[in-house]
Amino acid sequence: MIRIDSMCGRSAPARYAVALALSLSAAMAGATPIGDALDRPAVASRIAQHAAMLGVAEAGDRLVAVGERGIVLLSDDAGTHWRQVPAPVSVTLTAVRFADAKHGYAVGHGATVLTTADGGETWVRRLDGRQAAQTVLAGVLNGGDAAQKREAERLVADGPDKPLLDVLVQDARHAIVVGAYGLAFATADGGRTWSSWAAALANPKGLHLYAIRQRGDRVLVVGEQGLVRLSMDGGQRFAPLVTPYAGSFFTAELPSGNEIVLAGLRGNVWRSPDGGANWVRLAVPMPASITASAVRADGSLLLANQAGVVLGERGGALAPVNAQPFPPLSGILSRRDGKLVALGIHGAMVVPDGDPK
Repeated sequence: MIRIDSMCGRSAPARYAVALALSLSAAMAGATPIGDALDRPAVASRIAQHAAMLGVAEAGDRLVAVGERGIVLLSDDAGTHWRQVPAPVSVTLTAVRFADAKHGYAVGHGATVLTTADGGETWVRRLDGRQAAQTVLAGVLNGGDAAQKREAERLVADGPDKPLLDVLVQDARHAIVVGAYGLAFATADGGRTWSSWAAALANPKGLHLYAIRQRGDRVLVVGEQGLVRLSMDGGQRFAPLVTPYAGSFFTAELPSGNEIVLAGLRGNVWRSPDGGANWVRLAVPMPASITASAVRADGSLLLANQAGVVLGERGGALAPVNAQPFPPLSGILSRRDGKLVALGIHGAMVVPDGDPK
């Protein structure tokens, strides 16, 4: 397993680590600062379909994938062919979600948020790290304590260097984004304005937030050092969940009812059937870190790991779906037609067999 440690010895965000550790760090070494990349459109490339991709979503019948250097790819034939479309930034994009066939959000480095209203053909930058830092500062000046004010001032001084790692799209107007060092913001107007959402998560150490999911009124946020927060009222109030594992959770799902699934470092996968009261560890065939997850239409679990293996669930057990390993994986999507699309350092790949071996 390739791992990058951030300053202070904490594990770096999973998607960030995948993007940089797996052959990108050398290429990025001579790049211009993130602040410049926020203002520079993504460069059109003839080989964009082979770039490292980190997030993929369905927009109606279309697939939309995002990845390194602001690359956005669209496929209208179930992932067989991809074409690049313009993006207003050249920072790495880490996740993408759609509310419907037209309206979607993408997030990435430099606390970037992009939105689209035409199925991914065109994108508008709605937030970046400079605006995000000022939003946090304005919030604590109106009621924060001295420590919160110092932290907000430090965020402004640092500049736009912190990535967002996931986005929850509730509808075309409402979305919540989370990321490194406890960054969390919400919009209720399609991304035109944002409010800091971090205080609701009770995360005083500023732990990285890797994933956010919603099912009904339940909203789940997971992060490093075993951080798990669950809301039962749509995100108004959160409570910490205690789990048997104190390592980082890079992804999570709410498959059904009160069920919760958490996955992360060293192949740790934990399931609770009762909203976090009890937990059982799911066995995996290799100890590679889980970087992404999805739920099939039938409610069964899919996981992707740094060993290049897609794990599918059958009868409560996890087994490889792909007969031969892919390069290390950073994303997985279960399409409505049952086909699987995996993401890695060489782009998007259609998984040839949708059933566990």
